[in-house]
Amino acid sequence: MSHYRQATWQRRLCGAVCVLGLSIAPASADYSFVVEPVYGPQKAAEVYKPLVDYLAKATGEKFTLVTPKNYHFYWRDLRGNEKFDFALDEAHLADYRIARFQFVPLVHTAERQSYTLVTNVDLQDKGIEALVGRKIVCMGAPSLGYALLLGFYPNPIQQPDIESSAASWRDAVEAVFAGEAEAAMVPTWLKDQYPNLTPVKTSVEFAGAAVSAAPGVPEAIRSKVADALLKLDQDPALSNLLLELGISKFVPATAADYKGAEAMLKDFYGYQ
Repeated sequence: MSHYRQATWQRRLCGAVCVLGLSIAPASADYSFVVEPVYGPQKAAEVYKPLVDYLAKATGEKFTLVTPKNYHFYWRDLRGNEKFDFALDEAHLADYRIARFQFVPLVHTAERQSYTLVTNVDLQDKGIEALVGRKIVCMGAPSLGYALLLGFYPNPIQQPDIESSAASWRDAVEAVFAGEAEAAMVPTWLKDQYPNLTPVKTSVEFAGAAVSAAPGVPEAIRSKVADALLKLDQDPALSNLLLELGISKFVPATAADYKGAEAMLKDFYGYQ
């Protein structure tokens, strides 16, 4: 083989190897990030887009926000272990993911979570019994607020009229002001923003909402996401996000923070 032909063959071989190398190089991963439907899909996209944008910038990874239509679809997908890489859930749903599908808790909101039944009706010191047969607005099952509200009324023949059509917890409050309901079940942090509403009863507290990762997410990616979320409160551009979520910051989470919380789901369809 002449020197010219050998050089040409070597160049072609090198080019083929380079092309092959490009063709088999791993594509950049796209991590799905599903959020509990405490807002309708459109509002959720507005609220949480800054969060996934921040994660992308802080980690160098790509994230796709998933905003379920409502709690019915969310619970269905959760029970079926629909493939999601990251999830933001309140305590009972976080515990379900951890216990059933080995999700790894990364961080949770610094504030513990409770719910308060509020009204602008004069109950004449009769407490929650005065709302039996009256309309209480709440988000749908199996939201934590709905589950806790059911726990307030264990007697099956002494029940309020629970209306679960609210598109957000703020919508539940607005229904009370509009005279469409006598009371609402809302996060306690939100209740504190409406001093003209009367608190009737506040639930027990749970660990704050958790961000967890599917077991298949590489540990290095989980660490980058956790580190970014722990620093989120240091970014002034995200102050509105924190305000909308009613939190000050994220702190490290462990499975022990949520152990047993999934028991709140036991009375809902599909729980096993």
